[in-house]
Amino acid sequence: MSPAKDLEDEDALPHPRETSAFFGHADAEQTLLDAYRSGRVPHAWLIGGEPGIGKATLAYRMARFVLAHPDPTAPAVQRATSLAIAPDHPVARRIAGQAHSDLLTMERTFNDKGKLRQDIAVDDVRRSVSFFGSTAGEGGWRVAVVDSVDELNSAGANALLKVVEEPPPRALLLLVSHSPGRVMPTIRSRCRKLMLRPLPVEDVVRAAAIALGKSADEETMAVAAAAAEGSVSRALMFLEGPALALRQQVLGLLDKLPQVDPRALHSLGDKLGGTEAETLAAFMDTVNSWLSARLASGPQDAARMARVAEAWAKVNRAGQETDEYNLDRKPFVFAVFGALAEAARD
Repeated sequence: MSPAKDLEDEDALPHPRETSAFFGHADAEQTLLDAYRSGRVPHAWLIGGEPGIGKATLAYRMARFVLAHPDPTAPAVQRATSLAIAPDHPVARRIAGQAHSDLLTMERTFNDKGKLRQDIAVDDVRRSVSFFGSTAGEGGWRVAVVDSVDELNSAGANALLKVVEEPPPRALLLLVSHSPGRVMPTIRSRCRKLMLRPLPVEDVVRAAAIALGKSADEETMAVAAAAAEGSVSRALMFLEGPALALRQQVLGLLDKLPQVDPRALHSLGDKLGGTEAETLAAFMDTVNSWLSARLASGPQDAARMARVAEAWAKVNRAGQETDEYNLDRKPFVFAVFGALAEAARD
């Protein structure tokens, strides 16, 4: 399971198909709007950026607009200043209710045991072939949102490639990615790339306040937004439980690497033990942010970067197994910091 993805699956957040609230990314929105009304919109878009900054929200915003305005030359489209449509518009209501026949969504689903699958089911991806092979139910566009393309296994990616390579007329694929550079090259090369940047703190505060539907302590909100690194889902995670205090504890231990304090790791393991999955996700998110910063700073020699990449693989594999099999948190914490200590040795 991708820890980053989990942050976009929090119950506190409305699903992107359900919300009309949109903050920041005005340039990206304008790019999509201009491309559509030009009459030459690319059939596939790869919308990339950090988790929780609004990539899927933008994808569904574009899907709603296209399905509500199937003629890009129509005066309403030419006059539009954004991709917004009214929340009570029939298209918006049907998409929110997953009842629009011309929209296909590909995302991870729950298995028979009620656990979220690690990958998007291959059968769900294969449905895209018949979906795009049939006529649009309302005579307009057929749109697919993949959230996220990072969660396709090799079979799923190859199935999607068939559609991306030979799209029918009036087909639009919106592929969300947290790591565009890791997307299959043959898919990536056939997409128009649209990269989103992390949101400013003030936009994070506004979006989190709307998502919570209630007032929050201003000081706590500001601290959570600043720590969220431009991600609304991170801010909500910090505001909804003990994740913010846990993050501060983890950051303190990370600052001391490559030295580790066994007693502090025991304490951290105790805090993670028996807690909700959201707390484990917060721990993983903090560690992955540290690893990303490690890659971006310091000497860029191959050996050092290879150590960081190896640590990232070990840490995230251990996180997936710990979550999936509900393993003891304390050995997991020691294993993670052992890998991080190796990565911190320059």
